[in-house]
Amino acid sequence: MALRLTLRRVSRPGSIRRAWVRFQSTTDQEPCMDPATERLPHTYLEFVARFPELAAAHTAATEAALAGGPLDARSCELIKIGICLGGGLESALKSHVRRARGAGASVEEIEQAISLGMTTTGWARTVAAWRWMQDQLERDSAQ
Repeated sequence: MALRLTLRRVSRPGSIRRAWVRFQSTTDQEPCMDPATERLPHTYLEFVARFPELAAAHTAATEAALAGGPLDARSCELIKIGICLGGGLESALKSHVRRARGAGASVEEIEQAISLGMTTTGWARTVAAWRWMQDQLERDSAQ
């Protein structure tokens, strides 16, 4: 059994618009990849293939959290960047930098979200997060 990964746009009250990865079992021999999902980390895709029900539950929980309040997608992504910084989550931070830019956040807004973490998480973690942001912006501009 293969796993089909697709993206679909959803609208939420408060102008939240996000792309969500959907998981669907198929009988195809090869997974069908939407071009937008090709940027997902290989380890993540392997995990989803191994645990599709868990991945679907994760997606549903994410949707519920985003739909549960008045924040727009840009604000949610900036908050997620701060959470990733605090957790030292490089791959997740890069993902949320990309999503924040897609939701209309400026580089300066993302930098502020990162710099706000300095007094809470420390200098080294904040500088590392800023570097991860730079890496993602460079990667995006090269594509």
